[in-house]
Amino acid sequence: MDKLKAFESFVSVATRGSLTAAAKAEGVAPAIMGRRLDALEAHLGVKLLVRTTRRIALTHEGSAFLEDCQRLLADLANAEASVSAGGVKASGHLRITAPAGFGRRHVAPLVAKFRAHHADVTITLNLSDRVVDVAGEGFDCAVRVGDLPDSSRSACGWPTTGGCVWPRRSTCNGTARPKTPANWPNLTA
Repeated sequence: MDKLKAFESFVSVATRGSLTAAAKAEGVAPAIMGRRLDALEAHLGVKLLVRTTRRIALTHEGSAFLEDCQRLLADLANAEASVSAGGVKASGHLRITAPAGFGRRHVAPLVAKFRAHHADVTITLNLSDRVVDVAGEGFDCAVRVGDLPDSSRSACGWPTTGGCVWPRRSTCNGTARPKTPANWPNLTA
């Protein structure tokens, strides 16, 4: 039994709701899908699906196994992408919070540029002057202006002078800070 093919077949049947739809998507006969599922259930020693002539339903064990298989297949796809395409493709949902004025002026344009390069990432941008509980409210990233009172958080600075962003001294290789942006060293993001 090809375990990977069996896992893929199980996920396909469970998400599509029928052997016929899953078989059609893979270009095989429904009987082949049925045999793969039978072999997987025999290997695991547990029923994953309750199959009748009218419908397919996941058992309790099948529901848990479906989540694990989906995660496993997604991890495998990411691993393949990291070596074949030169890097993992960003996907998922990103929740960002920022102060209203600063967020509208500086963060929102960057979000639009980011989305143009990473179409599989959806973003929720919360612009509010209220200090949010980042972890408690489920935010992935918070942009804040001012001091960082909680030392358990990590931060990176955006030092500004008169509205112009200057590189941190560490990016200047120990040399004096450039007087104009034209004199900046080649900075990488």
